[in-house]
Formats: sequence, structure tokens, C-alpha cells
Amino acid sequence: MSLHIVLIEPEIPNNTGNIGRLALASGCNLHIVKPLGFEITDTRLKRAGLDYWKHLSVTYYENTEEFLDIHKGKNMAFLSSHGKQDYRNIPFKRDTFLIFGKESVGLPESITETYTEQLYKIPLYSAHIRSLNLANSVGIVVYEGLKYFQ
Repeated sequence: MSLHIVLIEPEIPNNTGNIGRLALASGCNLHIVKPLGFEITDTRLKRAGLDYWKHLSVTYYENTEEFLDIHKGKNMAFLSSHGKQDYRNIPFKRDTFLIFGKESVGLPESITETYTEQLYKIPLYSAHIRSLNLANSVGIVVYEGLKYFQ
């Protein structure tokens, strides 16, 4: 497939498991950047990912710098509530990397300050919430991107 889902320091195993299932269902590759807030052997991850995890294309990185160094120059879209651009304006191309931050704080400030032109958000229509669930956010953006490759 043409899209890559990147999770930077995910903290909640259920979210990561659900995103793994989504990646497999949508034909995306999953990239997980450490440190993790759980063990890959966590039963909650396995429960959410069910028996699909073994079929998933997943790559692990020791830290954000390693991921960015390896994929330097590639088409990347960073998703953040601090983004100024709407996610529907992401210039989806083959091998686009969709990068999401950890559940508690989102993307590191070093990324949001460095990649301002590639920073996108999912609009929220209520002042009573600050963000969407990570797995939901990934699903919204991935399926927006898939429409360009059908």
C-alpha cells in the first residue's frame, strides 16, 4: 500500500492494537517509535489487535531522531491539534507518512516547530473537548488518504 502510519511514543496498548488492525485492513505499513508506554507483549495490545498482529507490516524505531533520519526527504504529514491546515488538504502521494503523537501530549514541540508547513489538524466542532482519540484520528486520516489510491 502507499500509506504509512507512524505512532510516536504511543502510551495506550488498546489504541496501538486498534491502529494495527486498521493498518492491516487498509493495507498501510505501521511504524512505532519508542519509548512505548507498554510492552509489545501486553495482553491489551494483543486483545485489540487480536490475531492480526503477526500479519502486520510493522517497523520499530528507538527514538524520533532515528525515524526522521531514516525517512528524511520523504512525504510526511504531521497530525496535531496545533496544526493550522485541515487534514483534507494533505497532499497525499504514494508512500506518504502520516505521523501522530502520543495520547497525553501529542507530537513533541521540536516537531511542531520544525515542520509547521506539514502540520495538519482534524477540526473539532465543540469547545468542550481538546482532541479525539488517537485510534479514531488515525482512522479518519487514513481513509481520507485512501480515496486517492482507489
